Amino acid sequence: MSIKEINSNQISEETLTKYIPRTTTQIESIQDSVLSIIHEVKERGDNAIIKFTKKFDNVELSTSQIQVTESEISEAYEKSDADLIKAIHQAKKNLIKFQRAQVREDWLIEIEKGVTAGQIYRPLEVLGIYIPGGKAIYPSTVLMIAAPAHVAGVKDIILCSPPQQDNKIASSILVAANEFGIKKIFKVGGAQAIAAMAYGTKTIPKVQKVIGPGSIWVIAAKQLLSNIIAVDSPAGPSEILIICDEFANPNYVIVDLLSQIEHDPDNIGIIVSDSVDLINQIQEKIDEYVVNSRRRDIIEKVLTNNSLIIKAEDIEDCIRISNLIAPEHLEILTKEPKKLLKKVVNAGAVFLGPFSPVSLGDYCAGTNHVIPTGGSAKIYSGLNLYDFLKTTDVLKCEREGLIKLSSTAIKLSEFEGMFSHKRSIEERLKDKN
Repeated sequence: MSIKEINSNQISEETLTKYIPRTTTQIESIQDSVLSIIHEVKERGDNAIIKFTKKFDNVELSTSQIQVTESEISEAYEKSDADLIKAIHQAKKNLIKFQRAQVREDWLIEIEKGVTAGQIYRPLEVLGIYIPGGKAIYPSTVLMIAAPAHVAGVKDIILCSPPQQDNKIASSILVAANEFGIKKIFKVGGAQAIAAMAYGTKTIPKVQKVIGPGSIWVIAAKQLLSNIIAVDSPAGPSEILIICDEFANPNYVIVDLLSQIEHDPDNIGIIVSDSVDLINQIQEKIDEYVVNSRRRDIIEKVLTNNSLIIKAEDIEDCIRISNLIAPEHLEILTKEPKKLLKKVVNAGAVFLGPFSPVSLGDYCAGTNHVIPTGGSAKIYSGLNLYDFLKTTDVLKCEREGLIKLSSTAIKLSEFEGMFSHKRSIEERLKDKN
């Protein structure tokens, strides 16, 4: 099979949706159903959780079984492969190191004589993590969210994930959570999990913010509850865009493309190159990789429906296209990839050179894989330390500073008709001490 090809002059802001088939989440179609779930969880708490777990997950729980026990966590370690646990340890180590590099100390500067201002950083007190458990199990996502929360200093972390048919949460998720000391783990998924964390139940604590991917039901619940709790940006289908020139290894381009489109039929794969020869090599070789893929059905659907090769005029044109598309994952497989980094404006995460496949970032290199999709990299950042911190401005003025700033503040307060603001300054100016 071959991937659809177009020329770069066909790509513009106006034609983007024609060639890049990003799906839009139809929240409206399920909004009433989600609101009903939210209302019932708010009113009936744990009883609603038990009802919806039976209805949607086909798992019967008693109230005492909603929370994961210490023995279940111990059992999860016994069931988990030793090499998997070792991999989780290594990923955790690298993620923490990367997050610690983002830490900034509280700071103060002198604005002018007698006026000092700065900022202090304080962690959220209670965080909710949501981890899906349907089509696949993702312990890596637990690590990606827990690591920055841990480094930020969040003391109380709640985790919700739907139970499997054995009435338990997947062992790998429990192990990953326990590695960060997360003990408050609950067997609940879907919109009901988000509602439970938003309002709290007798068993599940109320949180301040919920982070984690999920189904359209989870996304809808987050949006509908965003006036109650803080939420992360909605996560859509995974995307990769690879910029490659004549020096790129076509095999690397192909395997990296396939690695990011094997999750779901709605995923998107894009190759942008100024080398016709490289494009031809990719088209000729891709079949031999596809036929041997374990997730061949999904990959073939994505290659047919959601993939594209864009022939660019030159490398500058490649960058223009990438910034226009604003991909979730951007790989740069060119002779001098670092030189292009300065020109990247819109991307969820960037991977430079032939030995930096997205797969390393997905799991263990330290960078985060919770990053903006659907073009939202134009306005959103990937998950980072500051998603778990509150920034508070601090002001300290001496009398000298008050005097210096008083005329400016008084003039502005008079203009705006805020005379008590003016008086709060003038009252101090009367005091000669």
